[in-house]
Amino acid sequence: MIRRDALLLGLSTVFALSLPALALDRALTPEEQQLIANINQHNSAIRTMAGRFLQIDTNGGRTEGTFFLERPDKVRFRYNPPSREEIVSVGRGFYVLNRKDETYYAYPQDTIPLRQFLGDNINLLNANVVNITNSDGYMSITVVDETVAGTVQVSLIFDTQTLDLAQWSLVEPSGAELTFSLYDVEKGVDIPRAFFSIPATYKGLDPSTR
Repeated sequence: MIRRDALLLGLSTVFALSLPALALDRALTPEEQQLIANINQHNSAIRTMAGRFLQIDTNGGRTEGTFFLERPDKVRFRYNPPSREEIVSVGRGFYVLNRKDETYYAYPQDTIPLRQFLGDNINLLNANVVNITNSDGYMSITVVDETVAGTVQVSLIFDTQTLDLAQWSLVEPSGAELTFSLYDVEKGVDIPRAFFSIPATYKGLDPSTR
């Protein structure tokens, strides 16, 4: 699985909030319930944000880029050169763009659970949560999801002081791992409308051929 596919798979699990929650092996404490409620409320209130991301794959390979998010339903991940690829949601679907070839693969919006995170309200306890830990100033919420590629597990890591999503760790169906970190994040930024559009000159390709 190439890095961009891994990111798309990671997004589809990290923000998979549309399925009923699995039973945890313990009851949440009142403090944990309140912290998760605060995380939900805090992230739901963020209407725009932009920053940088770092991916580290199972072999230690590092890939960086920039991201832009606007609620509802818009996000863009742009990989640094030499890559010419981007992942974009424009509110009616997800697209993997290749700026060099001027092509894209399209995926229906309702098949990518990231749409739930991009909506107006977030409720992490509606995800398939299997474990929650809280230590060293971070809360880790582990979820599993059935994707087109198989069962995926992701540990979402939130800073308990800022309530921001700091990192997630993805385990793919193959057993490979991917870590995705956010940094230099700014909130409430103005994002050009063109960032969430697909150039008319780009040619659509069949996703099943990837």
